[in-house]
Amino acid sequence: MNTDRKALWAVRQSALPTVVRPCPDCSGTRHRPTGRIRVNASGKLLDVWLLLGCAACDRTSKVPVHERVHVSSLEPARLVAYENNDPAVVRELTVSASLAAKNAYRLDWTGTWALEIRTPLHALDDPTPLTVRVGFELPVPVRVERLLMLGLGVSRGAVRRLVADGRVRLPLALDAKAHRDFELTVHAPGAAGAAQRPELLGGPDTERTGPTRIGPADPHRFARPVTAGA
Repeated sequence: MNTDRKALWAVRQSALPTVVRPCPDCSGTRHRPTGRIRVNASGKLLDVWLLLGCAACDRTSKVPVHERVHVSSLEPARLVAYENNDPAVVRELTVSASLAAKNAYRLDWTGTWALEIRTPLHALDDPTPLTVRVGFELPVPVRVERLLMLGLGVSRGAVRRLVADGRVRLPLALDAKAHRDFELTVHAPGAAGAAQRPELLGGPDTERTGPTRIGPADPHRFARPVTAGA
C-alpha cells in the first residue's frame, strides 16, 4: 500500500495583472506595467515610481512607491534594482496588493494564471488519503471552490458534496479566496471525479487521455495544465 501519496497543484503565472484606475488623458481605465521604474533624486531624498502605460492611449503614468525618502533608508541592492528596472522588482510592485491599496486602484487578475496539476498514480483500491499541496507562483486571489473544480475536474455541485461528506478536507472555507500556499486532503479515492477524470486514479483508462499520457521516463507522475480565466 502506498503510504505517502502527495500531489502538487501549482498556480502558474501567465501574465501580470492589469491596473484599473482612470487615465488622466482618456476614458480608459486599464493600465499595464511598462517594465520601467523611475528614480528621482533631490539631494539625499528620493522619489521612486512604477511606470504604467494606458492600454487605450498609451499615456505613461506614475505609481508612487517611495516619496521623499532618505537614500540611506533603502538597501543599496534595492536601489540598484530600481535604477536598473529589475524585472523581478517590476513584477513584485505590479502584483503588490499593499501598493494597490495605498494608491487607491485595484488589480484585475483575469487571464493571469493557469493551474498545473501533478498527480501520482495509484491503485484503484488504494485507501491512502491524497495530500494536495497548492502552490502559488503569484498572489492571485482564487476562490477555493474554483481550484477544486479545476484540480479534481468535477462540477461545483460535486465539489460541495465532497466537502460536505468529508472526502475533501480544507483549511479554508469553500468561498474563501486563497492567494498563498496551503494543503488539502482528498479521502476515499474514487469519489473525487473518478468517472470524469480516470487519470486521477491511474486506472486502465489513463493512457487514453491524450496529452496527459505517462511517458516511460516518468512512470509515477504526470503534469497537465488547466487553463483558468479568472
